[in-house]
Amino acid sequence: MHIYIDSLAYTNRLRHLPPSQKLAMAIAVLVIAFISHPPTQLGIILWMGVWTVGYGRIPAKIYLKMMAGPWFFLLMSLPALAVNITSVPPDLLPPDQWVGTVVGDGYVYISYSGIDMALSIAARSLAAVSCLFFALLTVPFAEILQVLRQIGCPGLLTELLLLMYRLIFVLLQTAADLWFAQESRNGRRSFAIAWGSIGLLISQLFINTFQRYRQLSLTLASRGFNGEFRVWHPQNHRFSIRYAIEAFIGCVALLVWEFFTRPFPHCLFFCP
Repeated sequence: MHIYIDSLAYTNRLRHLPPSQKLAMAIAVLVIAFISHPPTQLGIILWMGVWTVGYGRIPAKIYLKMMAGPWFFLLMSLPALAVNITSVPPDLLPPDQWVGTVVGDGYVYISYSGIDMALSIAARSLAAVSCLFFALLTVPFAEILQVLRQIGCPGLLTELLLLMYRLIFVLLQTAADLWFAQESRNGRRSFAIAWGSIGLLISQLFINTFQRYRQLSLTLASRGFNGEFRVWHPQNHRFSIRYAIEAFIGCVALLVWEFFTRPFPHCLFFCP
């Protein structure tokens, strides 16, 4: 299977940087995203976009498509935070209602605090996802595991991560093959047949995936697998002082912006 994300991770313009340098920056910005408020988080989204698309030369169309994925889940879940349903009379509710209506014996309303909470969660989620995509699109997964081993992560955990990462694409490849086979045989020419084809695809998907997993296990056993994957890593990375200074200045600027713009009741370090 053509693993497009892996291809981008191996061919981006930041490929020559050590993986530890890029991961350290992604983790530092991720921490700032978790402790900051929405204006700073929006700045993080833009800044990570500059690093991923501008410096890494990841196609903007692909990056925006990947960022649109979390938006779908946010749009599905955020209304549950903004919309409130209660049986308490409207006069007894807190005075932060934006709009509401009586439905039967209950009262459905949208509060300003609910909107604020939903927007805060959306901004924090997108900021964290932008950090994740930066690491995923600029650092090959095998090098991420190498960094984990260097910092003392248990070998069993890294091997499980590698197997799970590999089996995700085996599952996607199997699903794509089955989907293409059904399309070539007019397996969706009507609504009823389409539902039957989906059921057949799901059942065959797990059978074929299990068979490919068994083939992988037999292949590893025949080659003397002893519980540890040994992957060759070229040592041609070059630490970039320019990118390190830029990343440091950017993180400091985000913290300064957060310190001077954070609302008083939620101050980060010091409260006047």
